[in-house]
This record gives sequence, structure tokens and C-alpha cells, in this order.
Amino acid sequence: MFEPWPSCGSSPASPSSAPPTVSLVFMSRDAGGQSRRTLQFVSDLVGNDMMMMSSGCGTPAISPIITGYSRIVNGEEAVPHSWPWQVSLQDYTGFHFCGGSLINENWVVTAAHCGVSISHRVILGEHDRSSNAESIQVISPRQVFRHPNYNGYTINNDITLIKLANPAQINARVSPVCLAETNDNFAGGMRCMTSGWGLTRSTAANTPSRLQQASLPLLTNTECSRFWGNKITSLMICAGASGASSCMGDSGGPLVCQKNGAWTLVGIVSWGSGSCSTSMPGVYARVTELRSWVDQILAAN
Repeated sequence: MFEPWPSCGSSPASPSSAPPTVSLVFMSRDAGGQSRRTLQFVSDLVGNDMMMMSSGCGTPAISPIITGYSRIVNGEEAVPHSWPWQVSLQDYTGFHFCGGSLINENWVVTAAHCGVSISHRVILGEHDRSSNAESIQVISPRQVFRHPNYNGYTINNDITLIKLANPAQINARVSPVCLAETNDNFAGGMRCMTSGWGLTRSTAANTPSRLQQASLPLLTNTECSRFWGNKITSLMICAGASGASSCMGDSGGPLVCQKNGAWTLVGIVSWGSGSCSTSMPGVYARVTELRSWVDQILAAN
């Protein structure tokens, strides 16, 4: 049985006090037109300068720790704020129902099947959803663009773009991921990362409070079709079947691979085993096939 993972909760946290910080922002654009920036954060801590560098998209100021065989199902906590593009999509009660990825200060990408509306909230800079001590950003959607060819039966074109009502404030805890370009090739066997607050067991009553991560190998579509048959299309990319899996509540979140040293959004958590089986690959919307639509929407809005 396969299914799009259903939506899987906390109130906005009050900002914590932090040392004064100066942010220096240098802007440029890559060949694909995506905005890239170099950030330099300089904080005065008890008279000592501390410098953290982040160059462009896909380069966390706080480095993740990757063990190689961690998993969201059965759970491994991510280093706090080491996936700074990770977004929590919540309803007005603070209930987390899907993930997403910040792709620049104005836009978030998620899955179409998440059913995002302008009444929902985009939460950035969060790690522990039970904490009141994190300096998070809570931003409303201004506009929601679901792919016009999204098909809830085949789950093709499972992508939605959210334009934020206010720009995200880029800092050490919030920064964008790079977007895969149309001609990029991410080979089967390449080990990539996914993250989210989805269920750590399909039978769990609640999603975890702290952000989880998983290291997963990519599969070719031929390999993936051995598990899922003709349900796999060119608009999808598969990862897992290796003792790790995304699960309910992870939907819309990132599958990222490293390209030239930068974490790049290759897939959007879409669908998989109804029991979140770690012996079945998860299926993700393939960003290389959807990049042209993303560029079109961003250019027109």
C-alpha cells in the first residue's frame, strides 16, 4: 500500500535574549538565477569576538553531524539549527502538519498534498517545538501557489510554493537551501539527508518535539520501480530502503544532497509506505524536473 503521507504542535516561542550581532550580507546570483549570499555574523561575547561564516545558499553556519545510518523512523536528533532552511508549517493552534524548505528570504517550498493555505503559519529557526526559549520567526503566507498539474491520484507534481508576507530574517539559524538545477544529475547510491518532525514510528501517538534527521541513499528510478512498479514517474526521486525512512509529518520537507560543497534541495518529501517501512524507499518530488516551474512562479511574483 502506498499513500501520500498525511499531515501529522506548539505555540510560537518567545525570543530569547542574545548577544548583539552584526550581519554583513553580500549578494550575487548563480547561473540559474538563484540568489546567493555570503553571510558574516560577528557577536560580542564577554568582550571576545566570535565569527561564524556562511557562504551562499546551502551552507549552514552551524554544521550538522552525520553518522551515516541515522533515521527519522526510530529517530536521531539533528544538531540544533544545523538545517537552517527547515520550516515547520503549522495551523493557528500551533499544530505541526508538514515541513518545508526556505529557498530565499521570500519563498518556501513544500508538498502540494500538504494543502497549505494563507491561514497557516510558517515557522523558521525552530528546533525544539516544545521550547519557549528559541528565537523563532513566525510568518504568514502572502500567496500560495500549488502546481497546476498536481495529481492527487498519481501524486505527480507534488510541489507548492509559499510567498511569505514578510521576508525571513537571514541569520545563523535561518538561511536558504540551494535549489537543484534542471540539468543536475544526482546518481543512485549517493548518500543524502532528510529532516523533519515526522513520526519516529508509524504507530506513535505524537510527532517528536525536536528536529530529526536521516541519512539515505538515492535510488535510480529503475531500482525504485522494483519496489513501487509503475507508480514511479520521471517527476519523482526515491531514497531509502536502507533501514531509514521519512514518515507522516515529514511531508513537504527537504531531501538534500551536497553539490560543490553546498547542500542542495533534490527532493520534497512526498509519499511512501503507509507503515513507514524502513525496507521500502520513500518517494520525493524531483526538484530537477520542477525547477523550471519554480523559476517561472518566482519571476512572475
